[in-house]
Amino acid sequence: MRTVLMVAEKPSLAQSIAKILSRGNMSSRKGLNGACSVHEYTGSFIGQSAHFKMTSVCGHVMTLDFIGKYNSWDKVDPAELFSKAPTEKKEANPKLSMVKFLQVEGRGCDCIVLWLDCDKEGENICFEVLDAVLPVMNKPRSTERTIYRAKFSSITDTDICNAMNHLGEPNRNEALSVDARQELDLRIGCAFTRFQTKYFQGKYGNLDSSLISFGPCQTPTLGFCVERHDKIQSFKPETYWVLQAKVNPEKESSLTLDWDRVRVFDREIAQMFLNITKMAKEAKVESVSKKEKVKQRPLALNTVEMLRVASAALGMGPQHAMQIAERLYMQGYISYPRTETTHYPENFDLKGCLRQQANNPYWAETVKALLSEGINRPRKGHDAGDHPPITPMKAATEAELGGDGWRLYEYITRHFIATVSADCKYLQTTISFSIGPERFTCIGKLVTSPGFTEIMPWHSIPLEESLPHCEKGDLFPIGEIKLLEKQTSPPDYLTEAELITLMEKHGIGTDASIPVHINNICQRNYVTVESGRRLKPTNLGIVLVHGYYKIDAELVLPTIRSAVEKQLNLIALGKANYHQVLEHTLDIFKRKFHYFVDSIAGMDELMEVSFSPLAATGKPLSRCGKCHRFMKYIQAKPSRLHCSHCDDTYSLPQNGTIKLYKELRCPLDDFELVLWSSGSRGKSYPLCPYCYNHPPFRDMKKGMGCNECTHPTCQHSLSMLGIGQCVECENGVLVLDSTSGPKWKMACNKCNVIVHFFENAHKVRVSPETCDLCDAALVDVDFNKAKSPLPGDETQHSGCVFCDPVFQDLVELKHAAMRHPMHRGGQGRRQGRGRGKGRRPGGRPNPKKPKDKMAALAAYFV
Repeated sequence: MRTVLMVAEKPSLAQSIAKILSRGNMSSRKGLNGACSVHEYTGSFIGQSAHFKMTSVCGHVMTLDFIGKYNSWDKVDPAELFSKAPTEKKEANPKLSMVKFLQVEGRGCDCIVLWLDCDKEGENICFEVLDAVLPVMNKPRSTERTIYRAKFSSITDTDICNAMNHLGEPNRNEALSVDARQELDLRIGCAFTRFQTKYFQGKYGNLDSSLISFGPCQTPTLGFCVERHDKIQSFKPETYWVLQAKVNPEKESSLTLDWDRVRVFDREIAQMFLNITKMAKEAKVESVSKKEKVKQRPLALNTVEMLRVASAALGMGPQHAMQIAERLYMQGYISYPRTETTHYPENFDLKGCLRQQANNPYWAETVKALLSEGINRPRKGHDAGDHPPITPMKAATEAELGGDGWRLYEYITRHFIATVSADCKYLQTTISFSIGPERFTCIGKLVTSPGFTEIMPWHSIPLEESLPHCEKGDLFPIGEIKLLEKQTSPPDYLTEAELITLMEKHGIGTDASIPVHINNICQRNYVTVESGRRLKPTNLGIVLVHGYYKIDAELVLPTIRSAVEKQLNLIALGKANYHQVLEHTLDIFKRKFHYFVDSIAGMDELMEVSFSPLAATGKPLSRCGKCHRFMKYIQAKPSRLHCSHCDDTYSLPQNGTIKLYKELRCPLDDFELVLWSSGSRGKSYPLCPYCYNHPPFRDMKKGMGCNECTHPTCQHSLSMLGIGQCVECENGVLVLDSTSGPKWKMACNKCNVIVHFFENAHKVRVSPETCDLCDAALVDVDFNKAKSPLPGDETQHSGCVFCDPVFQDLVELKHAAMRHPMHRGGQGRRQGRGRGKGRRPGGRPNPKKPKDKMAALAAYFV
């Protein structure tokens, strides 16, 4: 019996596919990484009996990054990132141990079937999986085929079984096009981002952005928004005049006529036309025409149109809409949501999809009428050769999906029903009048067949006043003629829907990446989302784009990125060489980068006008150890300290508050210490601004506070305040937070574990003595007599937090509130050492993991 490994892109997808293929007769177990399950069943594979193992990854297995020192912003010239800096594939999420998990499951398997998403990213993940699994699979006999690719567009029994019966091969060229895009975006984006971030954050204090990023797609996307902003700012309103006439076909009714000249911009000429027409007493009918017109039903739905409608009509951002669509797809409610195609294949079961919607109360009548009278063949759209259009795959109710999930599903379903409905037909009547020498017109529309607008009422022909029955030569009394003075108005800021249209038109990004680029310019504080989901550029976004235009307009115009996208598509089609495209594109951007660096003064001139220099920003906080003058604390992102006298800037921990720490100084450099805190429920620790940026010891890294400092005698260091190894992570040490009293706590200096203990104690000190059982430092606790929880009304006790039975009921393990639950560890409370073997700096032995820590703390685990 052969063993077949099958891999999907998400755990929920693997479960759904396995359930269909095994007809529910399968066993399931958790994989070693805890995130992915393995579903096993027996069946037939290519005419032979087989044991199937269905599992998944969680998106990309690997990610591209620079090696070693090239990840340091301080040690490497950004120009080296274009060619000299070597790259490597690293695990995208090391905590998941995905490569190890795949190898464990793949060991001894004979074949592999890849059920990754059927787009270019999916093809790329196919080869990431193969790189991990092939070395441990059984070796094939001579020319025996062992690698198979399943192509599917929806999670339905029919589609999944059809994919299993028509297995193909993964597409190496499409995978290479993704590799090329990843490397280009990494090298180009990092080089420009590092240079301009360091340059401008070193000069200006109120940029309010932690990263001044550049992206080959992100920057042209921002350029569209700023281009519209510039049009609004440069707009000068002009006054114009419109002649408006009203006629009275009957005594108590009036009809407003539109002037055929529309408007004039000269007041005197407008007045002349008014005077001429006022001489006439009646309006004469010059012609009456009636035409049957058609409003076409929509094309089948693709990703870009779905994102446009989600933003404009449903008020959902593109990123949010895409996440909801992916969830609906995973649950089997809709077909694959990433597609450029707007044309249904000839063999698509339109009636089958329609029948599933026959019982929904919102559109049951429309669907039943279509099924009985016969559906209309959808309009011929564009076939991009990827996936069928986005279609509902099974019925759903509002109660099932709820909220935004239902709203998006409802739109997708209504759109699908509309594509197989009739066109909307209406009769348009146009009456032309003459008042003196001037011509006027009025138009009326009468719906004769609503067609698809019944299911998409927002597209319906608006109800208008019915026009009077008249013939050529009829005369109507004039009720009123007047001159209206108006002004031209500027365009509004771009909506997300309009921006998506521009990105698609100019080839910026793909249907999958467009939402990411729009989300990026919002997250980086380059634009803000205003009412109506309009994108208004911030001062920083405007200055950046104007600076790019001033130095090299091609950095922000869509032309060069559009050309790159075409080359990437040629790689995917096998018509362009991967290495040549990569080398040529990087050479172009390397030249542009050098010119940008040489010309940065041009952008700096614009920055000077809009932003304040560091010396004029922030408020005095702590003293510099070099000049002993006050350094200023700059709260705007990224928060930092700046000494204007020494012209030095010091990075600080982010996403918390910073305050002076008792005016105490670092014994190494005389800088005043500051205290970082994530809030009352989170962690806090002191740090020396200089040591935080320039580690004083070899075993320290940049960005370490006093709770990780290995100074042997400093009263704030790990050596003096460290208690014992963290109960959850392998490398962390629980350190006493000496500022936390009377609600005392110790916190891990690596992960987000917090241990609350000895509430209302007067003093808590770390003793130089250690526990005989676990080597953790003992703790001396001093309580006030009135509040002492110690037995026998004692006020003082010294013991081990982990092992002492007196302390056991006074200890409570929690997690810092600042961190997302997914970062809570959960890898099991593994045994093992902390920071190396032997003795810690300062003479104390390394704390062991207490053997009975689970007994001591499990009851308090939150």
